[in-house]
Amino acid sequence: MGLPALEFSDCYLDSPQFRERLKSHELELEKTNKFIKELIKDGKALIQALKNLSAAKRKFAQSLNEYKFQCIGDAETDDEMCIAKSLQEFAAVLKNMEDERSRMVENASEVLITPLEKFRKEQIGAAKEAKKKYDKETEKYCGTLEKHLSLSSKKKETQLLEADTQVDQVRQHFYEVSLEYVFKVQEVQERKMFEFVEPLLAFLQGLFTYYHHGYDLAKDFSHFKTNLTISIQNTRDRFESTRAEVESLMKKMKESPHEHKSVRPQTMEGYLFMLEKRSFVSTWVKYYCTYHREPKRVSMVLYDQKTGGRVGEEDSFILKCCTRRKTESIEKRFCFDLEAADRPGVITMQALSEDDRKLWMEAMDGLEPVYNSNKDNQSDSMPQLDHTGFSVIKKFIHAVETRGIDEQGLYRIVGVNSRVQKLLSLAMDPKTCADVELDTPEWEIKTITSSLKHYLRMLPAPLMTYQFQRNFIKAAKLDNPESRILEIQSMVHHLPEKNRQMLELLMKHLANVALHHEHNLMTVANLGVVFGPTLLRPQEETVAAIMDLKFQNIVVEILIENHDRIFSEPPVQGPGQLQANTARRKSSESKAPSCSERPLTFFHTSQPPEKMVRKSSAQDVPNDSSVTQPPEHSNSIRGRIQSNSLESGNQHPEGVTVEKIRRPNSLLTHKDCPSIPTSPRLQKARALYACKAEHQSELSFTAGAIFEDVHPSREPGWLEGTFDGRTGLIPENYVEFF
Repeated sequence: MGLPALEFSDCYLDSPQFRERLKSHELELEKTNKFIKELIKDGKALIQALKNLSAAKRKFAQSLNEYKFQCIGDAETDDEMCIAKSLQEFAAVLKNMEDERSRMVENASEVLITPLEKFRKEQIGAAKEAKKKYDKETEKYCGTLEKHLSLSSKKKETQLLEADTQVDQVRQHFYEVSLEYVFKVQEVQERKMFEFVEPLLAFLQGLFTYYHHGYDLAKDFSHFKTNLTISIQNTRDRFESTRAEVESLMKKMKESPHEHKSVRPQTMEGYLFMLEKRSFVSTWVKYYCTYHREPKRVSMVLYDQKTGGRVGEEDSFILKCCTRRKTESIEKRFCFDLEAADRPGVITMQALSEDDRKLWMEAMDGLEPVYNSNKDNQSDSMPQLDHTGFSVIKKFIHAVETRGIDEQGLYRIVGVNSRVQKLLSLAMDPKTCADVELDTPEWEIKTITSSLKHYLRMLPAPLMTYQFQRNFIKAAKLDNPESRILEIQSMVHHLPEKNRQMLELLMKHLANVALHHEHNLMTVANLGVVFGPTLLRPQEETVAAIMDLKFQNIVVEILIENHDRIFSEPPVQGPGQLQANTARRKSSESKAPSCSERPLTFFHTSQPPEKMVRKSSAQDVPNDSSVTQPPEHSNSIRGRIQSNSLESGNQHPEGVTVEKIRRPNSLLTHKDCPSIPTSPRLQKARALYACKAEHQSELSFTAGAIFEDVHPSREPGWLEGTFDGRTGLIPENYVEFF
């Protein structure tokens, strides 16, 4: 289980649970800081002490092997898992070089020591300074608040107002410092995933250059290095977008904290002071209280914000009634009385402010009037999934596909807001919709695409609904790629009919856009980034929701890549699904190639589309009925060539085809395998896309890699060639011959 996400809204609540979550982040940062110090020390010893090089490398490798990354959230992406195991891979490489001795590269200090020192001083050091400031403001705020609450209500009104103003200023400053500290802590936790690993990768690359043994070892390490480089870049790209979203949320919280400090419908929680009567004296004791409306249970725990630790065990009782305490009946302000159903007597509580008391009274159905912070009513003209909405979206899609399908940055470049609003108002108005002509230069393509996205964002609920939003995210977090597709397919067929129809219309269009990505530069991954937050926007904007943006993008990628299968076929359920899974385990006929990085371009072949369709259908596995069962899709969401839509040739431009191939199966005999078409023996080929091997018989490579001695393999759809001194299998549709 990874580190818990720190919500900005919890900064205002400042609950014990929030403090404990924050403490876990602080411990992780301290652990990282100590680890970096040790790593730097070992690195310097490795560079300066050639005689002790072997011992230093063993210690260095041991440090790497023992450290484990902790990610924010309850699941990791494939890239994060690749990065998380990278330190163990580095340790294995260093252990293999223990007996080798030679001088260190001259720039080892620059590529290893300097970046780690910079990260520790600038990032972790900044987080420590923020912690000191946060602890200081916590103590100041708690002291000021206790002093303020001790003021007698008999003081002059001007004195009370002045004291209230002073407390509000201290409280606001404490909240701002708390927000900034939480933001910095989570930023450092995310940043270390790439700024930490990259210097180590560069250091190892230097070793391979100057050591003969390292050169030999680098050949074996290069495959993982390729995958790690791609994973680091992907993680860095996601970090930039996620950081911008989190920073934007923090600024919103600073500007309007009351709008984001919402009271949950079923619970109310916060700090209260309880009047405790002891022998000949009465004292006010501070508790963190939680009220659950459904069982009407009040829970209290004695917690010291200054020390950050519990003082006693949790106490609870069932609420009978709540009554506001009259000002003249007690010298304290903001008081109300509680009566418990399971204990005698009256419990007097003091809230932190008048607004806070009103919230508690409202939650407990007290005598105070209800103060609901209702949000602005939705406009009556909000887009709906009705006949007009479908007509508008179809008109937008037709205009994009006929006028601007090859325009660079399609859907990524935004239009002028005033033009977008004008187009939507005209298109959505029944009186003017017929007069809107989108095939004229009056409307730019970026205006049309922005209008389509704005329409989807302005729906009362996201197209994939709040109800199923978490289910789609959970599906994207599954380990098995095929299980992801099946689960998402099932969820799609549970959507309301109009939502499903609109989603199908949109996914077919986006698949068509992706087919032209050589010109418009919008790959499936790019389209997922654009449409993921729109189609799967969360009901509440939180840090945890922002951390799930990467999984929202993955869901959209799966929908685009597998739209024919997901929308055309009914979801597999019950015993049928188990039978299908068993069949997939027993046969490799439906196994997709093992290249897990998304190709940047599609493979252009002179093979006619009709021939491609016949070849694909010949590889399908028939079932017991007369209907041919479509091939299984086991392609990873981390990158597979789109092959679903190839079954209908009229949907693709002529000459742009992607052939689905199968994983080699060494158990198949020649008579079991389809015949391999004869082709001339070509000596050299170039990789069009990056590929990650999933079997020792396959090759991993980056785009642009050159293969020697390339010739057809016995396995259908696979070639055999030599790359970087190693011979193995290559997917046929990932290369082009010289």
